[in-house]
Amino acid sequence: MNPAKNDNMTQKKLIIKRTLWLDGPNIWTYRSCIEALVDIQDLEQFPSNLLPGFYERLTALLPGLVDHECGIGEPGGFLIRLRDGTYAAHILEHITIELHLLAGLNAGFGKARETSVPGVYKMVFRTPDRYVGMACLEAAVRLIHACIDDTPYDLKAELKTIQRVCDMKGLGPSTQHIVDAAYDRRIPFIRLNDGNLVQIGYGEKQQRIWTAETSKTSAIAEGIASDKQLCKDLLSQIGIPVPEGREVDSADEAWEAAQDIGVPVVVKPTDANHGRGVSLELSKEQDIRDAYVHADEIGSGVLVEKFIAGHEHRVLIINNQMVAATRGELVFVEGDGQSTLLELIESQINNDPRRGWEEYCPLDPVDFGHDPTALYEVRRQGFEPESVVPAGHQVLVQRNSNASEDVTDLVHPEIARLCTLAAKVVGLDIAGIDLMCKRIDQHPQGQAFAIVEVNAGPGLLMHIKPTKGTPRNVGAPIIESLFPKGETGRIPIITYTGGPELSDFGPQLCAMLEDKGHSVGLACEHGLWVNGKAVHRHDAANWESGRNALVNNKLNTLIMQVRQSTILSEGLPFDRNTVAVVTHLGQLDGLQEWDIVNHEKLFNVTRTVIDLVLPSGFAVLNADEVSLLPLQELCDGKVVWISTNPDNPVVREHVSNGGIAVVLDEHAVQFLGNRAEQEERKPIPLDHADDNPLKQLALAACGWVCDVPHHLLRAELRKQP
Repeated sequence: MNPAKNDNMTQKKLIIKRTLWLDGPNIWTYRSCIEALVDIQDLEQFPSNLLPGFYERLTALLPGLVDHECGIGEPGGFLIRLRDGTYAAHILEHITIELHLLAGLNAGFGKARETSVPGVYKMVFRTPDRYVGMACLEAAVRLIHACIDDTPYDLKAELKTIQRVCDMKGLGPSTQHIVDAAYDRRIPFIRLNDGNLVQIGYGEKQQRIWTAETSKTSAIAEGIASDKQLCKDLLSQIGIPVPEGREVDSADEAWEAAQDIGVPVVVKPTDANHGRGVSLELSKEQDIRDAYVHADEIGSGVLVEKFIAGHEHRVLIINNQMVAATRGELVFVEGDGQSTLLELIESQINNDPRRGWEEYCPLDPVDFGHDPTALYEVRRQGFEPESVVPAGHQVLVQRNSNASEDVTDLVHPEIARLCTLAAKVVGLDIAGIDLMCKRIDQHPQGQAFAIVEVNAGPGLLMHIKPTKGTPRNVGAPIIESLFPKGETGRIPIITYTGGPELSDFGPQLCAMLEDKGHSVGLACEHGLWVNGKAVHRHDAANWESGRNALVNNKLNTLIMQVRQSTILSEGLPFDRNTVAVVTHLGQLDGLQEWDIVNHEKLFNVTRTVIDLVLPSGFAVLNADEVSLLPLQELCDGKVVWISTNPDNPVVREHVSNGGIAVVLDEHAVQFLGNRAEQEERKPIPLDHADDNPLKQLALAACGWVCDVPHHLLRAELRKQP
């Protein structure tokens, strides 16, 4: 530390006053993010260019900041801002994003904006998980303080902490890969638990995944795959080569079976996976007896089968198609005459950055405590963990569970056919086929070849991040199997935002759509309703109720009342909507805690539901409310103006340009535009036109764009009070 440094600098701190987890679209972004209310206190008077040595210390710790474009629009842009002088909240945003990137997480979006209170900022950043995001934010606060105060900062330790939170709270890499594939097709998803159970799609259109198992994965097929002997029997019956073998109940039977089959043999549990308890190429009686004991500890039964010489391969089958293949490698250490076997394993194997216990690592470390099979392997060669290995002598440490070199483009068509057939016979939609052969690029006839296992819920990481070869996008075919081309996983989502004029809008629209045959969920101030039955009758115009409705696989339509406070405090529970009704900009009352203190800020909140309208969707807007007119330019879909004035100039211009509108004219609902003429939408007289005309116009517009037959729409509007 520089002793000449100004002592007052150590008092320059920022405080996180509040954080909000916005789990869905919000005023900042379409995706989930954390909004932090940051008080930079005295740092308001000290931008970065007035903090001696700050720039140098920060860039030394985080050299990757050079890639941040910031508002400059090119790499290095943020560093220009940092050198010229920017404020602590803005710096905190970029540090938080960079920590995400260093931890291997997708990030990239962030903003820092002043509030109406001097020195207090809203800082927001996108993050895949609230706990991971908070870990990055807290680490970023410590880092910025260390750079200000010129105190030590252990970046490596902080990143380990963040990665540990990722492992505990985030989606696993295989699940995340599938979710990313869904996002690439703009199919929505919902995480259903703290693990890897994810819903893809909404309502009745949903499918579910649990890592590499899906809604279409058969429980019977899983049972067959887990029973290794039964699985082999079924494959053998249709001519697929499998190793000869049988189940045994004792070490004596294991040795007897080995003699009958002919050594070398494999001894493994009948129902284990990931190579646990599997001992390969055994010829000696004691080795086979020891392997039996080990396998018996792992599984519910033990299988002895013929060892097939060659390389271990894993072939991934999805929806009866081969999509990826990897080849395994034997793992050796070479002695130096001084180091013990354990020391050699650490220096020659476990120091490989591809190995680690974290889910994102494609290979596990070699650990005799975790993998007794490896210990048996080295003991068969006459070594103990503490043995000093002679110089130049190689010790085989691990035979299996190392399939990590991509060989997809090498697979012979006949081998691909046999693997596909094996998955089909077992009945799995996603299967990992383990096979042994010397040459994956040659016909199975003429070489030693056998399918040794068919695995349900196979690991995907070896294909996503192979240690050699081309990474494979295996998530895309999984999503394709669940949602064939053209399917979006979406159901109609209708939102409404306004004033007292829409107090009964939701229930009345719900009744109209149910009469049309829709299975409707309604989340509004009157409660949560599903298919006409009340789940509860307290206020349900919130994120939780909307999300609960979308999880229900019996619904094909959601109607949700959206308040500005929900957008600000929770985010929205859906990613896009089909129809958004806005009749009034809203009130500032009650929004001050989110610093919504003027109508410009209020407009930016209300516009959120319009920003989310799908290109195939509609925005139903009140043309009589001048403050809503700019919303037309923000809608990706079509706009339907409603007005109590049949001569409203906005409506006239819109219709003349080919748009559609609904107006009140002489106590009747009039449908305007070419579409109205084509569909012969006649005026609908109203018996109570003076009670709440705006609500009736909004109902008429929604019914129209939802294709409610005109006679049904007429009946519904005529009975509205």
